[in-house]
Amino acid sequence: MASGQGNIPEEVIESVLARHDIVDTVGKVVHLSKQGKYLWGLCPFHSEKTPSFTVTPDRGVFHCFGCGMGGNAIKFRMEIEGLSFPEAVRIMAEESDIPIPEGKGGMLSAPDPERDRLIQAYEWSAKFYHYLLKNTEHGTAAMDYLRSRNFSDKMIDQFQIGYAPDRWDTLLQFLEKRNFDLAEMEKGGLLSARGEGKGYVDRFRGRIIFPIANRTGKVIAFAGRILGEGQPKYLNSPESRLFNKSRILYNLHQSKASIRKTRQIVLFEGYGDVISAWEAGVHNGVATMGTSLTDSHVVLMKSLADEIILSYDGDRAGQAAAIKAVPMLEGTGLRVKIALLPSGLDPDDFISKHGGDRFREQVIESAVSSIKFKLIYLKKNHILLEEDGKIAYVKEALEVIASLHSSTEREVYLREIASELELSYDSLKQDCNLLRASLQKNIPEGDNNDKRWNNGRHKKGQVQTPTLLPAYHVAERRLLSLMIQDPEAATYVGERLGEDFNIDDHAAIAAYLYAYYAQGKPPGISRFLSSLQDDRLEKAATSISMMDTPPGWNEQVLDDCIREVRKYPMQRKIEPKREEMIQAEKSGDFLRAAQIASEILALERQ
Repeated sequence: MASGQGNIPEEVIESVLARHDIVDTVGKVVHLSKQGKYLWGLCPFHSEKTPSFTVTPDRGVFHCFGCGMGGNAIKFRMEIEGLSFPEAVRIMAEESDIPIPEGKGGMLSAPDPERDRLIQAYEWSAKFYHYLLKNTEHGTAAMDYLRSRNFSDKMIDQFQIGYAPDRWDTLLQFLEKRNFDLAEMEKGGLLSARGEGKGYVDRFRGRIIFPIANRTGKVIAFAGRILGEGQPKYLNSPESRLFNKSRILYNLHQSKASIRKTRQIVLFEGYGDVISAWEAGVHNGVATMGTSLTDSHVVLMKSLADEIILSYDGDRAGQAAAIKAVPMLEGTGLRVKIALLPSGLDPDDFISKHGGDRFREQVIESAVSSIKFKLIYLKKNHILLEEDGKIAYVKEALEVIASLHSSTEREVYLREIASELELSYDSLKQDCNLLRASLQKNIPEGDNNDKRWNNGRHKKGQVQTPTLLPAYHVAERRLLSLMIQDPEAATYVGERLGEDFNIDDHAAIAAYLYAYYAQGKPPGISRFLSSLQDDRLEKAATSISMMDTPPGWNEQVLDDCIREVRKYPMQRKIEPKREEMIQAEKSGDFLRAAQIASEILALERQ
């Protein structure tokens, strides 16, 4: 694992893996179909049209033959939700009511000092900015602005909103006095390097600060809104080892309890919308980080909820963003509804103008289906009082309705249009059926077309041609595969080969296997993966475990593989000598050529 297992008790890890079935864990995100001993689906970690992502239930692992990603249930949650190993174990333990020991030997001591220092710096900086907002003259204008936007003191405290004074070195001095490494702080996004010469300055100046937390509630970044005029209006922390804006949802740490209970997420465009909605009683709201909705956001939400309500701004840009987001969300099997707002109002404005109760009842609880929203959106592009406008709208609307699988749904929307535009329902139905027949003829074969889940996000993938591996490489993989299955095989190989594998990753995996079995642990790839300390090794070990190696072994099989592994270094020595011999013959130095031939024979005998 990238961040290491740390001091997490083995029994906690084993309990988590035992209670979180790999098929159930992956199946919440990926649609899986059984073929032989594997379950197959479209990989959530890269774009593909033909499934190369597999789950092996009896081994408790997933593996993608396309991008190489692999691991156990804990690793899947780490990658999908952007969590460290300890964070993933903690979340999965809480979900299964597994008790977590605290303090020494507990979950709080992951050995990643640089990451821990950066998190501590962000946590302290958030408290510092919050203090400056609430208790100093620096924050007076910012507090006046927040109160003018109806932010209550309770919400300012709960969301730890702060203020960065319009000075170059306020945070710099704060961090310097606490002995933080300023180069680390610049790398982590709290400071900026000076434009000229050496030294650093505050990254955030003259801005209202919104702390951004990860799923466990640790502050990992800031969003700063400028107070007054200036550009950019919003400034996020840069990407860092803590913060990847395409994988983080604002307020997820506070909303996850409500999301888990309702299996529903309300997705907003901005921080202010989330905070205002929270005060209005909408506690399952999150927002993207000032960026468009990404595949990673969608996969993360799919792992938490069954339904998404899009509550974007009521202007044309907000509606266009909603239209763009719908297929991304529905492509993973999520139900999607859209909250309708009057033109020109965002959720924050609506709550300020009409109150929280009306927002909940008239906007969130009255959200419409994605089809209804598309029809409303299309209607705004046409003048329905004119014949040409009416015909153009009906043509576009029928294309939307014809794509629906349910005949009942199609009838509902067709009758609505017939009534609204005073048209014949039968004529509309006939046109819709003709359009459906035409669409079905044009559907390409072989891409899970009857299943929308996971398909909309994979349009560029290609099946990779398998690479033929050299004999020694295959032999090393086969040895490791047998060693993962059987500790006695590992003992046999350890006594005769040790860590003398030719490929560094294979030597490292072997070393981990020897240590793993030395602790008396049982065989099993899923448990073994949790003992590794490196993402690359984890992918390699998962790939090796997917080999079709027959169970059981005998000494002859292992000896043959060991011989092939030991032969390769000799072959590497022989190849340059053959070249040298050929050059000696070409230059007429036959004595030298004979000497080299003798050396080659000696190496071949070895």
